Amino acid sequence: MLIALYLVWWLPVSPPALTSSSPSSAPSSSPTAVQERQRVRQTYPNFKVVVLNDDVNTFQHVVDCLVRFIPGMQPDRAWDLAHQIDSEGSAVVWCGPQEQAELYHQQLGAEGLTMAPLEPA
Repeated sequence: MLIALYLVWWLPVSPPALTSSSPSSAPSSSPTAVQERQRVRQTYPNFKVVVLNDDVNTFQHVVDCLVRFIPGMQPDRAWDLAHQIDSEGSAVVWCGPQEQAELYHQQLGAEGLTMAPLEPA
């Protein structure tokens, strides 16, 4: 899933100069600024949710938490991640937009899992 963030900038643009054949027919008011809009496409920054190994949580608890809080997480994938956490010391369990990453990080931590700080992907 790719989420794009659009930034809009307003740039003042001067109108074309008014010319006339006689100086008395030109309006005396100053020209008004015209604004032009430009779009810049930037991708939303992704962050990694990393669970760390500890001596407190059981494999079953880790699997249950991953399946409950990470969208689309299947039990087989959760077991693979639990084994990776145990053998390698950590595993990236989800990667995506920062706000969602913060939510999953908080939910998993609240269930007692040991979490690494969020880091940009």
